[in-house]
Amino acid sequence: CCQEVYSCIFDYNTPRIALIKSRKVGLLNRVIQLLILAYVIGWVFVWEKGYQDFETVVSSVNSKVKGVAVTNTSELGLRIWDVADYIIPAQEENAFFVMTNLILTQNQSQGYCPELPDTKTICNFSHKCIRGLVGTYSNGLQTGRCVSYNKTIRTCEVFAWCPVENDMKVPEPAFLKDAENFTVLIKNNIWYPKFKFSKRNILPNISTDYLKSCQYNRVKDPFCPIFRLGAMVEESGESFQEMAIQVCGWGN
Repeated sequence: CCQEVYSCIFDYNTPRIALIKSRKVGLLNRVIQLLILAYVIGWVFVWEKGYQDFETVVSSVNSKVKGVAVTNTSELGLRIWDVADYIIPAQEENAFFVMTNLILTQNQSQGYCPELPDTKTICNFSHKCIRGLVGTYSNGLQTGRCVSYNKTIRTCEVFAWCPVENDMKVPEPAFLKDAENFTVLIKNNIWYPKFKFSKRNILPNISTDYLKSCQYNRVKDPFCPIFRLGAMVEESGESFQEMAIQVCGWGN
């Protein structure tokens, strides 16, 4: 036994090489080598691209916005706004829309009323108003009459939804300024059937209790899939309250 171990450690063996001086055998050997090389490079690598494999990903993204806002105005009184009120439309493909500002025009009905004043609708006499005219930015059909808009201004009368909506003055601060504190839960899943590989952004160790209390923070909670809308806008270097005034909705 010791001799076998000694021989295994200290003996050195070299393979025996047989040299066959034959053109046919040598040519056959080279042809077989070339065929194997051509198969590997030409067919496997170049034609079939065997060094890489492709699969179309099957994925889905779900978002759910949550938050409640309370407003108290002379037009609507005390009112609470929830998801059903400010998410318009209720479902979108790969997106969500949050209303942040609102122009109220109460008790509209079809009838006759003065048009909003501008360079084309302000008048002193009825001859400036063209009966049947519908301007590019008009709210209705002109009747040809010049009527009082207020104590100092007269405008052309229109048949429209009255009173016409006045969108010249946007509410400041934003009507739903509390939307800054709304949160959105973003869930995404990917699946490669061919490779039997799947992944999602909610880690396996994340519990339901954790999701109810966490909010994304790049330092404290980097794996939390719940994002505050105000923080998302701040990350882009903008002010949510300034943006909410001019934009009547917010989406991803």
